[in-house]
Amino acid sequence: MSALDAIFKAYDVRGIVPDQLDPELARAIGVGFATFAKEEAAGRGGSVTRVLVARDMRPSGVELSGAFGEGVRSQGLDVVDLGLGSTDLLYFASGSMDAPGAMFTASHNPAQYNGAKFCLAGARPVGEDTGLSRIREVGTAALAGEVEPASTEGSLTHQDVLDAFADHVRSFVDVSALRPLKVVADTANGMGGLVVPAVFATLPFDLEVMYGELDGTFPNHPADPIQPENTEDLRRRVVETGADIGLAFDGDADRVFLVDEHGVGLSGSTTTAIIAAGILDKHPGETVIHNLICSRTVPEVVREHGGTPVRTRVGHSFIKQVMAETGAVFGGEHSAHYYFRDNFRADSGLIAALVVLEQLSVSGQSLSELRAPFERYADSGEINTRVEDPAAVIERVAEHFAALPQDRLDGLTVDGGDWWFNLRPSNTEPLLRLNLEAPDADQCAKRVEEVRGVMTA
Repeated sequence: MSALDAIFKAYDVRGIVPDQLDPELARAIGVGFATFAKEEAAGRGGSVTRVLVARDMRPSGVELSGAFGEGVRSQGLDVVDLGLGSTDLLYFASGSMDAPGAMFTASHNPAQYNGAKFCLAGARPVGEDTGLSRIREVGTAALAGEVEPASTEGSLTHQDVLDAFADHVRSFVDVSALRPLKVVADTANGMGGLVVPAVFATLPFDLEVMYGELDGTFPNHPADPIQPENTEDLRRRVVETGADIGLAFDGDADRVFLVDEHGVGLSGSTTTAIIAAGILDKHPGETVIHNLICSRTVPEVVREHGGTPVRTRVGHSFIKQVMAETGAVFGGEHSAHYYFRDNFRADSGLIAALVVLEQLSVSGQSLSELRAPFERYADSGEINTRVEDPAAVIERVAEHFAALPQDRLDGLTVDGGDWWFNLRPSNTEPLLRLNLEAPDADQCAKRVEEVRGVMTA
């Protein structure tokens, strides 16, 4: 195993600093990314001259992103340093400037981690089969001293795109329709502390930011809002202040979880359905993408609002690929990633938040009222189970439910009629992830017990 193998995951690079990821490796990854970006552009009959680089607030980000830039420049490409930013800011820059980019972040992971997310010009995704393997291959060669530098080193410049990004985010809603709602945003000492105030600065909302100081040591709580314990402060504050909505952002601020006025959180599926309804009301007849662990409510709502639902595998590279193939206007994941065609098919928690705020403003409803029609079933949440042989367990479960319709789009999905489940392996650990949905909580619990019993038999 090369030094890079341990930190290349399914869709990005991520590791503990400096035990797994250090400036030497970051420099080699820069060489690999520059080489891949040039090859990819040439394969499309074009060329690339620059790479955009941004970073989050983690203390190691300055050194790692700088070393990555050195690797890029050694291959003759210029580097545009965007400085501190959210991942969706990097995607916006890549799309609007038509240049490949790298975002140094470990998202929701603990402070000792850092990593990078990559995209090609136009914010096109880079996945294991669409570039990461080549980046790893060249990076490994660079570590061994087997990659020659270009005859001329690329330049380094700096550019601030925050104001342009904020304008772009606001363009997704009718600002004149917005009401002066009370909004509490918990940015968890992550990059939301920079981008959320910038976007909201000219909007009629009463915004309160919790933990807005940029601090990659996360002194208040982890920047992982999918875990309920990390939204406790937000939920409490929303109720205390009588706020209309709470917004919980992760570390790189590309995901957002919503909390209603009673301090009750919304699932990513519910938010996906709400956004889909709002967008389809403005863009009738369009296609909406949803991954296969989203609630059945999502495709139901899409059809009810005149749209065409398309089901995909889990993961941003798959979502973006299918959006490009179908021309879909919107895509949502249960994990709270929300993708917009007019955002270069990239995800943005801020755009999602504004779309929901627009619907609250126009409807005159509270969020608890707005959400009610979109919550039709009971779900298990994602249940992770460590097993010795994930593939064998999946086959055992498939055999047990052989009488029911099944598909293998991503792991195993079984359709029980009024209930269903998906069981898929982790990309990085010997884990199986179970998501199950049923008509009510009792039936959901019963079916979970049944499936897990087969898994552990």
